[in-house]
Amino acid sequence: MYAAPAAYVADLPRPERCLVMGVVNVTPDSFSDAGAWLEPAAAIAHGRDLHRQGADLVDVGGESTRPGAERPGVDEELDRVIPVVGALSAEGIVVSIDTMRAAVAVEAVSAGASAVNDVSGGAADLDMLPAVARLSVPITVMHWRGHSATMQSMASYTDVVAEVQAEVAARIDAALAAGIRADHIAVDPGIGFAKTGEHNWRLLGHLDELRALGFPLMVGASRKAFLGSLLAENARLRPVDARDDASAAISALAALAGVWCVRVHDVSSSLDAVKVASRWARAST
Repeated sequence: MYAAPAAYVADLPRPERCLVMGVVNVTPDSFSDAGAWLEPAAAIAHGRDLHRQGADLVDVGGESTRPGAERPGVDEELDRVIPVVGALSAEGIVVSIDTMRAAVAVEAVSAGASAVNDVSGGAADLDMLPAVARLSVPITVMHWRGHSATMQSMASYTDVVAEVQAEVAARIDAALAAGIRADHIAVDPGIGFAKTGEHNWRLLGHLDELRALGFPLMVGASRKAFLGSLLAENARLRPVDARDDASAAISALAALAGVWCVRVHDVSSSLDAVKVASRWARAST
């Protein structure tokens, strides 16, 4: 049975289906593209391409969050993302800024970004939630236990669904206490962040319990290692660039589960997937 999205996020697109967010990693060490979009011109061109593919939002980030990644300095992060945010926004593309730093969020919104996607849920920078409240833009708060260099050491749960639900609820409370509007908040279970593959599958299988928090839900599973493990052949992980079909399958199933938005690297396949899921759902009512 299709589960209609609990809500939409105010001031962002509202198609009659699950949204598709395209990823632009302006980093030298992203797990998914190995720095292909590090140069501003390449990142801008990639953002345009994702928009042409039908992305509802384009998520621009200047810090790799793959396991083990080291953080760039704030000035370096700003130098990476602000030209890209400014150029894409000037062309009418809806941009979110993927950052854990309030200073970057503020500059990105000033450059035209419409939303903030903070993988730490405001925990990495205590200025983030008050800054977003002042900016009056939407924010996605993700489940997070620590920075990339150490996060996989924190992948220990007795009941991953209940614990992620409780920890995300605490970040929602913090966002509301900071003055962020309830209709500007989306949540993300943090697939792959301080999670094993089994934790990821368990969360995906219980999205209804996360949706019970009452906020729009975003899922970012695209190309991640647990898909490479599932599709492994002869003990060799499926290569990152050969995981898009599996990622699209996740997008379709997430849409049927009532997810508000999927964050993906290949927009066209996931957009097709969520459109099929939406039409399937209408036929079942």
